[in-house]
Amino acid sequence: MKPFGICATVGMLVASNLFMTLAWYWHLRLQKPGAAHWPVAAIVVVSWLIALVEYSIAVPANRLGAASGLNVAQLKIIQEVVTVAVFIPFMLVFMGEKWRWDYLWALLCMVGAVYFVNRNAL
Repeated sequence: MKPFGICATVGMLVASNLFMTLAWYWHLRLQKPGAAHWPVAAIVVVSWLIALVEYSIAVPANRLGAASGLNVAQLKIIQEVVTVAVFIPFMLVFMGEKWRWDYLWALLCMVGAVYFVNRNAL
């Protein structure tokens, strides 16, 4: 295992997840009262463009992670934890949702998944 490569992989996955989350959910703010109305086709095109940036970061991140000694299961679980860790602040800050303690418990369950997928490597 190469620690620098793994840290860089996680950092790149965080960056790619910021773009992924934005690509998937930015348009929901347009559904709020007083927001501009966009046609679905335009929303899809904008989301694809945002997702292109996400893929441009995620694919090299996964290749770097694999080259650093992570297996596919480890990469996937890391990705899922990063997704939840990025999504919770996005949901609270950008989307204006209210905090629920269930979000923390869900994140901790994901951290447990990281433990189980990596316990033989420890």
